Amino acid sequence: MLTPARSLTLHSESGKELPRVEAFDALYNLGCRPRHGEVVMIAGRSGTQKSGLALFWVASMNLPTLYFSADMSAFTASSRLASLATGDTTEMVEAGMAEGGRYRETYLNALSGSRITFSFGSPITWRAVDEELEAYVELWNAYPAVLVFDNLMDFEGAESDYNEQMAVMSGLAELARATEATVIVLHHASDKSWEAKSDPWTPPSRDQVKGGLSEKPELSLSVALDPTSLEFKIAVIKQRMGPSDPTARRYATLRCHPETTRFSKLEPRLPSQPAARAWSPLDALRQ
Repeated sequence: MLTPARSLTLHSESGKELPRVEAFDALYNLGCRPRHGEVVMIAGRSGTQKSGLALFWVASMNLPTLYFSADMSAFTASSRLASLATGDTTEMVEAGMAEGGRYRETYLNALSGSRITFSFGSPITWRAVDEELEAYVELWNAYPAVLVFDNLMDFEGAESDYNEQMAVMSGLAELARATEATVIVLHHASDKSWEAKSDPWTPPSRDQVKGGLSEKPELSLSVALDPTSLEFKIAVIKQRMGPSDPTARRYATLRCHPETTRFSKLEPRLPSQPAARAWSPLDALRQ
């Protein structure tokens, strides 16, 4: 039991805004303020780079992060990180690691400063979460600043059970309070709604997020990707301490670079120029 003043004093640090990422300026201009100690949901339809956004976000903030991924394999996740760090495509990273030598060393060095720790078990279980957290604290003597769960429906028993999904969301909220970590959870929006078929490149509204679960977190972001222009749209459909638009008609637009797992401010796309590179890991595949 805490008085309001004592509660504010004890938890003032957990309510601070997360480090800003330059590529997200358009999102911040909407009044979006992701904070320490909150549950944040990233929701979108299939194939909308939700995992890519989460990985880019935590890598750009470079806060101590524990990332639970049941969707990505260990090699996919690490090659995406190496691609993000170097600007080389994931295909180049794969070829370079296979070739070895200086190529391999380049990518391993690029990952040396990463503060992300992965867990790749599927399905995600609460026992695994507890064990990974215990191991993390044993190693670093502190909880991670950010926890990522990719995705909600990969929790044990939560694939199609609404009650289990609600229980997972309650568990994530308790986890955020207990650790004061920001908890980012990825979730699906309906691919079968009329809006998904008639306007698939617009972020889904709050009522299109499966199970209505976007109402539970402190912050819920809705995303969509236009595969032709690679324009990436993010709407704030729920924000407890700031403006939001549950219809998702007001959104920020970024540029997505899926080949390098990067996002950038929206600028006119210029014709690609052949890059003058001293070497490329892909050269090894052509020999």
